[in-house]
Amino acid sequence: MKKIVLMAMMIATGYSATAQDKVETTVAADLVSSYIWRGLDCGSAAVQPTLGIGYKGLSLSAWGSYGLTDPDDVKEFDLTLAFATGGFNIGITDYWFSEGLDPDGRYFKYEANSTNHMFEANIGYDFGVASIQWFTYFGGNDGTNKDDKRAYSSYAEVAVPFKLATVDWTATAGIVPWATTLYDTNGFAVTNLALKATKEIKVTDSFSIPVFGQIVGNPCSQKGYLVFGFTLQP
Repeated sequence: MKKIVLMAMMIATGYSATAQDKVETTVAADLVSSYIWRGLDCGSAAVQPTLGIGYKGLSLSAWGSYGLTDPDDVKEFDLTLAFATGGFNIGITDYWFSEGLDPDGRYFKYEANSTNHMFEANIGYDFGVASIQWFTYFGGNDGTNKDDKRAYSSYAEVAVPFKLATVDWTATAGIVPWATTLYDTNGFAVTNLALKATKEIKVTDSFSIPVFGQIVGNPCSQKGYLVFGFTLQP
């Protein structure tokens, strides 16, 4: 799910892409000590590959998460189609999980009441000093509300990047606006307060490895997490 997917390409980078006159590709992988997403614990140590292609602001990306230490961790495979121009961005993501309504974990099964897919739309704007994003699930294996009906589970966050002591930082605050079993909320809730630091470690004159650490708190669930990871990208 990670911020994702283009959320994975621009993931977690704030969607500040501008249109390019040439086709650009992304091949990368994150290795993380634990998989924390929007303030939720989604698994233990994992490898999270990304493959994407973009042209003139339009991009298609694939992102996945595969547990490295716990065989019971759920596998994930996401596809995102997105468009960005200036600071504005929109996108649609198809999330798939190895567990869900289909006990056999079939990828090509899309029936609403028996699928492991979830479909989410997002819209946002990057103002430079801060970015804001809104995400809403509109199909698939979404959560339910207090009336046991589709919740159209939504999440919104504000991210503020800044630089301190030669390190790139991002402060994030995320909320769930209404009740949904997906985020385990009974109404409006603050689910994600995070501070992330990223520093590039130079290996050679032409190759460096971004290393990052992140503190995450979920006031709604009263949980806290410390995550370490690094990115490999040719």
